[in-house]
Amino acid sequence: MTTRYRRVLAVPALRRALLLGVLVRMPIFAGGVVITLHVVSALGRSYGEAGVVAAAATLAIAVSGPWRGRLLDRRGLRRVVAPSVLVTAACWSVAPFLGYWWLLGLATLAGLFVVPSFSIIRQAVIAAVPEEDRRTAISLDAVAVELSFMVGPALGVWAAAAWRTDLVLLAVQGAGVLAGILLWVANPVLREDVDPDEPARAAVPRSAWLRPGFLVVCLGAATSTVVLSGTDLGVVAALRDLGAPGAIGPVLAVWALGSLVGGLVYGGMHRSVSAFWLLGGLAVTTAPLALAGGPWTLGVLALVSGLFCAPTITATIDQVSRAVPASARGEAMGWHGSSMTAGTALGAPLTGFVIDHAGWGAGFLVVAAAGVLVALLGSLVTSGAARGRRAARAAARVAPPAREPVA
Repeated sequence: MTTRYRRVLAVPALRRALLLGVLVRMPIFAGGVVITLHVVSALGRSYGEAGVVAAAATLAIAVSGPWRGRLLDRRGLRRVVAPSVLVTAACWSVAPFLGYWWLLGLATLAGLFVVPSFSIIRQAVIAAVPEEDRRTAISLDAVAVELSFMVGPALGVWAAAAWRTDLVLLAVQGAGVLAGILLWVANPVLREDVDPDEPARAAVPRSAWLRPGFLVVCLGAATSTVVLSGTDLGVVAALRDLGAPGAIGPVLAVWALGSLVGGLVYGGMHRSVSAFWLLGGLAVTTAPLALAGGPWTLGVLALVSGLFCAPTITATIDQVSRAVPASARGEAMGWHGSSMTAGTALGAPLTGFVIDHAGWGAGFLVVAAAGVLVALLGSLVTSGAARGRRAARAAARVAPPAREPVA
């Protein structure tokens, strides 16, 4: 395990990509919580109205993913990032100081033109290492995401408590603009087969890669974030009901720690594991959280479940990268990112509805059941026999018709 990590970390391009990833993603994670605090405290609106802003921005980001990814494939990083930086800077330079409806509109517009940072960083990580080290490199990126998620919101909450939320929101979004400029300057290589300043102009037909195998992996990615966002909300509801709200932070931190450990172990393994086996493991280990009787039990169960979080996401990224040609990887990663965003947006309200009507234990069980069902479906679709049947049908469509024998 240590040999594999030493080998990939010795690559300067990978180290730069990982560092860029942390710097770019931290403002994104901090921005979400600061927007909520700004809407509730400074604008005097409800949490529901704050959720509308978050949902609108999330939907806009999900819609923009494939579109921005395709532009990355065709026009290159700098031609895509430059307009994003300009639009984002224009929106967020004024939005923190305007009323609720202006904030809603400008946040949505900024979401449509958001810098496709997750797609860019993942492509840079993949392009930096040989194919045999791809899973290890993606695992390191998943760990970097976890660290950004742990640090970013905490810094945002601390800053919003110490200063005016409009100024904090301006600073956080300004940091995101600076991160986009840094990406433009660094201009990391996104594909192994071209110069970063000379991307291919010809689009790869979607029919060459937008197939059942790819789509079901995106479904698996979406379901994994349904499970994760549902678990996040379920932990909060469980600990409040158990009379231990002060344990919410520590339990979520233990859950994230499990994900970090699981990601590092999976990245150091000699063989890959199907994303759907890992999704099944994530679902099966999530279900027992419904049986927790106190914060200590919930923490231990969350630690075990967390071991499958980062490996599941890593495996979906790895499988997507291998299912598409390098010249279409930007759009494919855009679809993958949009799938995860959609899963996150669906998981929380679904779990919240179940918790309201059947209790927090049922919330864990519902998202776990969804994970098991999609894991079974994905395993069937991506099995060797299924791939063989699809290949045979494709060959039959292009094969010339057999000639009648001559008597």
